[in-house]
Amino acid sequence: MKQNNFGRFILVVCIVLWSLYEIYPPTSRDLVKEFSSRARNQDAAFTNILAEVAALQKTGTNTSEFVQLETAIGTNDLQKYFPTFTSAANQVKPNLYILNRLQRDASGKIKLGIDLQGGTSFLVEMDTNALASSTNSAQSQASVTSEALDQAISVLRKRIDKFGVAEPVIQSAGGNRILIQLPGLSQADKDSAREQIQKSAYLEFRIVADDSEKIVNPRTGEILAPVPPGYEVLKAIRQLPGNKTEVEAYVVKKRPQSGDAPDYLAGDIIERAGLNYGNLGDLQIDFTLNADAAKKFGQITTDNHGRKLAIVLDGELQTAPSLDEPILNGSGMIHGSYTESEARNLVNVLQNPLRAPLHIVYSSDVDPTLGKDSIASGIRAAIYGVIFVSVFMLVYYWIAGIAANIALVTNIIIVLGVMCAAGSTFTLPGIAGAVLTVGMAVDANVLIYERIREELAKGKSLRGAIEAGYARAFGTIFDSHVTTLISSIILIWMGTGEIKGFGVTLTIGVAASLFTALVVTRLIFNFLVDRNLISSLRMLHIIKSSKVNFMGIAKPLFIITWVFVILSLGFGLTRGTKLFGVDFLGGDSTRYSFTQKVAVDEIRSTVAATGEKDAQIQYQRDIGGSSEFLSVTTSSGSADKVETALEQKFPQAQFKAVQKQQVGAVIGQEIQRSAVIASLFALLGILFYVAFRYEFSFAVAAVVAVVHDVLLTIGAYCIANYISGREFNATVVAAVLTIIGFSINDKIVIFDRIREDLKLGVRGSFKDIINQALNQTLSRTIITSGTVFLATLSLFIFGGGVINDFAFTFLVGIITGTYSSIYIASVLVLWWHKGQRPNIGAGAAPQNSVSAKV
Repeated sequence: MKQNNFGRFILVVCIVLWSLYEIYPPTSRDLVKEFSSRARNQDAAFTNILAEVAALQKTGTNTSEFVQLETAIGTNDLQKYFPTFTSAANQVKPNLYILNRLQRDASGKIKLGIDLQGGTSFLVEMDTNALASSTNSAQSQASVTSEALDQAISVLRKRIDKFGVAEPVIQSAGGNRILIQLPGLSQADKDSAREQIQKSAYLEFRIVADDSEKIVNPRTGEILAPVPPGYEVLKAIRQLPGNKTEVEAYVVKKRPQSGDAPDYLAGDIIERAGLNYGNLGDLQIDFTLNADAAKKFGQITTDNHGRKLAIVLDGELQTAPSLDEPILNGSGMIHGSYTESEARNLVNVLQNPLRAPLHIVYSSDVDPTLGKDSIASGIRAAIYGVIFVSVFMLVYYWIAGIAANIALVTNIIIVLGVMCAAGSTFTLPGIAGAVLTVGMAVDANVLIYERIREELAKGKSLRGAIEAGYARAFGTIFDSHVTTLISSIILIWMGTGEIKGFGVTLTIGVAASLFTALVVTRLIFNFLVDRNLISSLRMLHIIKSSKVNFMGIAKPLFIITWVFVILSLGFGLTRGTKLFGVDFLGGDSTRYSFTQKVAVDEIRSTVAATGEKDAQIQYQRDIGGSSEFLSVTTSSGSADKVETALEQKFPQAQFKAVQKQQVGAVIGQEIQRSAVIASLFALLGILFYVAFRYEFSFAVAAVVAVVHDVLLTIGAYCIANYISGREFNATVVAAVLTIIGFSINDKIVIFDRIREDLKLGVRGSFKDIINQALNQTLSRTIITSGTVFLATLSLFIFGGGVINDFAFTFLVGIITGTYSSIYIASVLVLWWHKGQRPNIGAGAAPQNSVSAKV
């Protein structure tokens, strides 16, 4: 093996092995088995814990293994069974920390989204207006808001931890919003989680017992003596340099039952808080209480002068400063050996950004049974898509097809490995992105193979044809992949939730396909040729060179197409709001399973009785699926009362809500706006790139053709809305952006061939050059569009759910994109230059002539 080939081989092997390492183990292990197998020093108490868990599992209670373990453990201390978890000693709740660690370790590398494993997703909004008063010259409002969000996320995370959710997502979603995703929850836990998320946080000031250090070790939390009645032990964790932590523990007064006591203060009592520096440059936290709290605080600080005052938020100890002097005017100062991070955190605690309940602006709820069905349908669609494409490549290209299929498998492994390494979540649209990647990955191989075929037809040797084929196809492959990346990166940038997941998968897949097509397949060919294992490449050639005059009928087809676009969009306008789902309009959309079908009119009258007179009600069945569902769309906040009404009115139908989506009107407007902006950005990016790489006329023609594809697809969807009730949703936006990326690929291939022929000085008019380029690339166009069509068709038939909407939209886009490459983009370039050859490369080859001598 030649040196350069050996280096490539080692690179490919290393990448594949790394990807496999990142993927393993793909699925989660049993938490109870993980708990049992990793425990050390097991004794009778531990055996009783396992027996209690087994008993709870036999009862069939609808609780998770985590909750069952937590119940069985009770007051037992797990630290002696898991001595390797040394960090547990410095945690407020060591048992909960150990269980969460075990659950994370037991989780598989492939993380499934809410739509695949069931669970609940919330997008909540926090009122940050009250924080404006605390902004000082040293801090901007944006900084204050960011820190308040961090504090709110910390509070929410502690609330969520008790549900034992594996890999919950609690993160800032931009502005004053927080995204919360809780996979795998039971219905009871979902209701409890919603309540926990929405309730306001409770700020308290409690007096620390005088003999606290005799009762509990303040640096370890170890109980040294019985805790007196009316008191409890609270612990906080302090972050030390070197990423170390220590415990801060105190015996503090319990919250009084009445909520009113002479040594207790709680509620919305802080008017403002801020961070400042003392005369010696030391950090200090200034705070001002409201008028009602100031008087009581003055009495508390007078009566308890010299004692410690614990500051508690949501039942969690934050700190316990000493009361150096009575604070009678309502304004105080906290100082001590705080780091800047701790001081800012304390400011946020005092401000209590969760004093007002969080407002849920978007939520999505998927029943675990529907999640399992989604996994099955998604995997089935993915497998069939890969099989369709692989069989076609094998039959059509023979040995070259085997090389392409090896590259395809390598592509899938790399995509999975990178996603697992990055901690990306696999969603249903993400599976669609993976299947689409399979179809689009073939495009690069087809370009190379068709180029190799042309070079072989010129009489070149196999080695020479392979080298020339890869060299000539490189520019086209690179350009087509970059333009697709423009769309996919915009999906990541502007998309949310599942749509962002689709963009991530597509981006990784496109980058991986570029690597496998140019490196992996080339490595295989070099290996075979160097060892004389092949002397020729047999390929089917069903679509042979033709001489179709595409430009001859371009004008009437151009006119007919745009007339259809105008008419279909005009029809769409007459449909009004019926075109849009809750993603755009806002509202509640619920999907019900049932055992007995009820007439739509009866359901409509029952729903109308709840006050929802404009409800959209229809039965839906996924193509290729055996289950039928009832879909009910109503106004925002009405889903629960509609569900109750249906259950009470039709008990024999056994309606069960398996999927809920609640979208606030503001979010709907934002999705509409982001869809338009994302599309414009994608078109603008493509315009600049194509203009940079080709001619400006080519760029304008490409963008106009892509706009045509988008409008024609939207028009077709409007008609589908009338026929089948399909609604525009966020997934359709993802499909439209994907169409933009896919459609430009074919146009780049054709433009690249036109430019090449012009540079070579091929004879004929510009119209002849365009016709020749279209005929030269016809085989590649049909094969590539056909393979992508097959992959997408498997999504349409077997995917189900939102994948079906995506697949339908993209199927239309594949057809329109292929069509527009010939009869929109190419025609516009011809008309732009008024039929004259543009000044690219060499001029036309001189045409010798013979004339009569006069």
